[in-house]
Amino acid sequence: MKQLIIHGDPGIRNGAIIRYDGDEVVCFGINRNGEYHGPDRVQLWCTVGAEDEYEDYEKRNYTPHFLDVDRVDAEAVDVVRPKGDLAV
Repeated sequence: MKQLIIHGDPGIRNGAIIRYDGDEVVCFGINRNGEYHGPDRVQLWCTVGAEDEYEDYEKRNYTPHFLDVDRVDAEAVDVVRPKGDLAV
């Protein structure tokens, strides 16, 4: 599990499956930053991981401050599935 900061909006929501740097990951949670103030482009702060790590995410069996952080541009993200089944 890691934290992924996406510069720009590739059109994803919770439950999305994305591919970047050769890895295919699921977006467990997304925080949208910079909508009104801040950088010129919106930033999506995503908690991502493999599908089998979702239970650890739900039960908070991790320390958010100690997750590895990756940064990518929205153009470098390939969207496999834009949102989960329950996403609005």
